[in-house]
Amino acid sequence: MHLTLTWHSLLVALGIFALRVCDMSLDTIRVLFVVRGRKGLAWALGFMQSLIFVIAISSVLANLDNPLNIVGYAAGFATGNVVGMTIEERLAIGHLQLTIISPLRGSAIAELLRSHGYGVTEVAGRGLSGTVTILHVGVMRKKLDEVETLVLEADPEAFVTVEEIRPLRRGFWGA
Repeated sequence: MHLTLTWHSLLVALGIFALRVCDMSLDTIRVLFVVRGRKGLAWALGFMQSLIFVIAISSVLANLDNPLNIVGYAAGFATGNVVGMTIEERLAIGHLQLTIISPLRGSAIAELLRSHGYGVTEVAGRGLSGTVTILHVGVMRKKLDEVETLVLEADPEAFVTVEEIRPLRRGFWGA
């Protein structure tokens, strides 16, 4: 392989990079919609993604004499994953189930969350050191930071876990 660096060869490699960034960003978002059962959006994103992929890989295979195309393809793949993850974080689509465990301040956390419009289910439990309150709170993903701040305000020692969920039936999602 002989590398002759021209503006054309550089632009082709940059084009492949850009196509691959778009392809992989769409892939990341498409998977998000597949997991959440959004068939129409998943189909549209999958169609666009595969179209872009075919154009990108065809450009690489048609110009194997330019190693920058291969580098652009690989760098676009890696960058597209990160860009897709960043977009996904910003979209914050979906629902979360928070489980909050507090040995002393469970009722205070529950009341604070309720006063801000969140539905909270309280369950009594037994931990290593005795009785604890277990709170279950379903929230929209975009509200996670707000809920976390409220919990830490009421009990900085609370143990909090979060799981992505797909509600079967709509319940109280509050704020």
